[in-house]
Amino acid sequence: MTQREPSPVRAESLGKKYSRGWALRDCTLEIPAGRTVALVGPNGAGKSTLMGMITGLLHPTTGRIEVFGSTPTGRGMHDEVAFLTQAKPLYPQFTVADTLSYGRHTNPNWDQAYAEELVEKAQVPFAAKTGTLSGGQRTRVALALALGKRPRLLMLDEPLADLDPLARENVVRMLAQECRTNGITVLLSSHVLAELEDVCDHLVLLADGQVRLAGDVATLLRAFPEHRTLSGLALAHMRNEVAA
Repeated sequence: MTQREPSPVRAESLGKKYSRGWALRDCTLEIPAGRTVALVGPNGAGKSTLMGMITGLLHPTTGRIEVFGSTPTGRGMHDEVAFLTQAKPLYPQFTVADTLSYGRHTNPNWDQAYAEELVEKAQVPFAAKTGTLSGGQRTRVALALALGKRPRLLMLDEPLADLDPLARENVVRMLAQECRTNGITVLLSSHVLAELEDVCDHLVLLADGQVRLAGDVATLLRAFPEHRTLSGLALAHMRNEVAA
């Protein structure tokens, strides 16, 4: 019998407590391979905390979490995980070429040709310093740095929040195409629910530190026929949580 590949992320009774209280509590979920997962919820729902525990930067207070079958150690992210936040931590004094060279020297699975191809498609000059780039250009370079790792799991925490609607649409379209082509699992957190609509096929909704709704988007919409879209379904559940 062929052994089943471990899921990109599996959490059981996961909890994280800070001095102010619980950020996550009794959180059990599985991120399925090869899907584009919308991670949504109100502010303070625990989305960034969950992502932090997947990277290993945060340690659980209770329960356990596995990334591709391994427990995060806190000594660096799993080699097959890439993480991009809204901050897009690029060195402003580095040129784009320097940035890709940095990626090559810090990632064991680095694909220089692929990273360069992504930059060329975005029409960003290799000689330009990242500190001089527009928001859209910085995002494309940061994505090239993340995808150049050849990850199996790409996590994005509000990465497009500083882009105008047209730039955001272009980046989302590019990202969806690259991830489908390369079989990358994506975990995408965003407050702009509309930008998740056409790219995400799985939903995880957090509220008050717990998983309130999770599953295949098409299946969930059949279960809640009063909603026709992912954003409508998610927003209705968030309203209910706030009202409860």
